[in-house]
Amino acid sequence: MDSWVRFSSQSQAKERVFRAAQYACTLLGYTLQKNGASNELVASIKQLEAHLSLGRKLFRLGNSTDAIESAKRAIHLSDVVLRFCITVSHLNRAMYFACDNILWAGKTVLSRDMDQDKWSQRSFRYYLFSLIMNLSRDLYEIKGTLLMEVETSGKHSRLNAENEAVLPGDDPPYHALQTQLYLILNILRNNPPVLLDVLKNTCDIFIPLDKLGLYKTNPCFIGLCGLTSSILSILTIVYPWLKLKP
Repeated sequence: MDSWVRFSSQSQAKERVFRAAQYACTLLGYTLQKNGASNELVASIKQLEAHLSLGRKLFRLGNSTDAIESAKRAIHLSDVVLRFCITVSHLNRAMYFACDNILWAGKTVLSRDMDQDKWSQRSFRYYLFSLIMNLSRDLYEIKGTLLMEVETSGKHSRLNAENEAVLPGDDPPYHALQTQLYLILNILRNNPPVLLDVLKNTCDIFIPLDKLGLYKTNPCFIGLCGLTSSILSILTIVYPWLKLKP
């Protein structure tokens, strides 16, 4: 119950719920259309999706300030790679939220004559670069843990090498690749925050790639990716220990 109270009190959590509902509508609308549903029903789903998108933008008003404050904290990290990836990611998120706020103004009575397509493209470019930085950070986390695992397993291998003969059919490069894949899977299994962050960022990155025309998919795939990443984000809010730190 305490987790639910904390979850409900955060605007970020509400925005995540709206996001999950929005992409669920994207997925549902595409599925209904493909299965021959009436035009009225499909139009209603798309209208609900548009309202949810506008509601999300309202919840994100002021998030640029939070992103800038996060960047200020990240710039003091001792690890150079983490400092760069996290700081640049937050700065791009700040610009993404700023463009998003302008889009919100354009979709209300405040500024209907603005070029919404231009600001939408800018918004998704900042969003894409932020996700690239997030994935780079994830890979750095995995690589660091992998090096420690390899070093540890290497010591055990050297201890056992004297007692094991190399079989004629052995393929050392294939065996080394197999070992690395096993270690990576083991790292992700034993580190849920990294696993969730990788899955969330991987799902999210297809959204700006599609919107910018860099990798076109379809509304069904985008809806599934957005819904999945939203659910993973909600999990990190309900259970803070699942959120990757710093």
